[in-house]
Amino acid sequence: MKTSIACFATALGLVLAMPALAEGDAAKGEKVFKKCKACHAVGEGAKNKVGPMLNGIMDAQAGQVEGFKYSDNLLELAEGGLTWDDATMAAYLTKPKDVVPKGKMSFAGLRKDADIVNVIAYLRTFE
Repeated sequence: MKTSIACFATALGLVLAMPALAEGDAAKGEKVFKKCKACHAVGEGAKNKVGPMLNGIMDAQAGQVEGFKYSDNLLELAEGGLTWDDATMAAYLTKPKDVVPKGKMSFAGLRKDADIVNVIAYLRTFE
């Protein structure tokens, strides 16, 4: 758990240098989200795929999507209070393994800060 917290703190530090998250463009985020669609769904009728559906994910406690089998590591972090707020989601989208080191997600992360901010704005349209 200490390693997970240290990794999260490092990722969070990277995020603090990003543009303000409130400035995201949901329409641009929808285009970037196409990279996520193979594993995740959003919107009306969204269902779990390889990854959980993401409706209502923003500001929610991690590991709570009904019917999805999360990694033990993510569930442990969720018990410790991991919540998908803007900063945590930005850190996760930047480098998932820094936030959930032993998680299932194989995606390496998004490289552009603007893409991350825009995907978060897009996910917020499904609250």
